[in-house]
Amino acid sequence: HMAEFYRPFQEVRDEKFDGLIITGAPIEHLPYEEVTYWDELKEVMDWTQTNVHSTFGVCWGGMAMAYHFHGIDKQMLPAKAFGCFRHRNLQPSSPYLRGFSDEFVIPVSRWTELKQNDVDRTDGLRTLLGSDEVGPCLIEDATHRALYIFNHFEYDSGTLKEEYDRDVAAGTPINVPMNYYPDDDPSASPKNRWRGHGHLLYGNWISEMYLTTPFDQSQIGQIVTDLRQ
Repeated sequence: HMAEFYRPFQEVRDEKFDGLIITGAPIEHLPYEEVTYWDELKEVMDWTQTNVHSTFGVCWGGMAMAYHFHGIDKQMLPAKAFGCFRHRNLQPSSPYLRGFSDEFVIPVSRWTELKQNDVDRTDGLRTLLGSDEVGPCLIEDATHRALYIFNHFEYDSGTLKEEYDRDVAAGTPINVPMNYYPDDDPSASPKNRWRGHGHLLYGNWISEMYLTTPFDQSQIGQIVTDLRQ
């Protein structure tokens, strides 16, 4: 699978791309500078500004981009945010939120967060989705043609269950994921209440890429077009 679908960065650094996803990693307890591949990741993030039209940073990947481009450091939570938390649509007119409800739940599984105050006082950032319980979720960084999401629309119905069962089996202290199982009963089958919004978000992202990516790929990183005009 790796050989067929993945290529090292050095092989693609001279190419241009419509979109790129920088995924998360289970290393949020480490300072960024202690991550063994931090220097290479910084190079990739800088490269997106000339070679990628739109970049989506997911979970730790999004926090890493916010730190690299804006100096916003992640903060450790007193306890793991784990479960399905209610979120609000803060920017209904955003093209990335086309079709979104006013409120919905999103799976969360992380030990760190970005403080909303740090986001609010940073020029160029706009919070699109947020939660009173777990803070900012989706941030638009128009200057860097990027989105940062810290929670998990992409999770399958059973992903939080697998994490919970794994930790229970290993004897690792873990709370039952909040608002996930019916009646908070781990023996019950969890219900997926976020799938539709997940399809909307990533579909809207792809649609926005289609509408704004230069027809001439050589101009990616230099201009932004808009087929709606």
